[in-house]
Amino acid sequence: MSEVCFRTVQSDEDVALLDKALRCLSADLGDEHIAGRDALTTALRGACPSAHGIVALEGAALCGAVLFSPVFSTVRGAPGLYVSDLWVSDEARGMGLGPRLLASAARRAGQLWAANWLTLAVYHTSPRSRRFYERLGFKADTGASVMKLSAEGLGQLMRDAG
Repeated sequence: MSEVCFRTVQSDEDVALLDKALRCLSADLGDEHIAGRDALTTALRGACPSAHGIVALEGAALCGAVLFSPVFSTVRGAPGLYVSDLWVSDEARGMGLGPRLLASAARRAGQLWAANWLTLAVYHTSPRSRRFYERLGFKADTGASVMKLSAEGLGQLMRDAG
């Protein structure tokens, strides 16, 4: 692998590259991919960005991407980053690009909101991914469960609770 360039997602071209990477990740995981470029643009470049992205390029070829967001923990007493998506192309796997993308996201989050810890979720159906994260020192949080409320459920909650 020759020189890889890490670029913060800012331009329309960058959003298109990130969208392509996230679509590849969804296909790899067998996930439905709903977010399009408009949603990504709003999340990444809106008045109050809810996400940040970095793409990895080898020349003009997209070889990886990471999408992350700010999070705050009262238990840790500090801001962190939540990595929602990490993708490395088949051709670039095994060459250390995943850790480099995570480190780039951590540095960027440190600059933007003083993040000093990282969290992410790993699918139970992806033991390969889990082994990758464990090799980097990640530990499973066995004392908590990820719980989600859909858009419909959130709307119902807001209506019901006033």
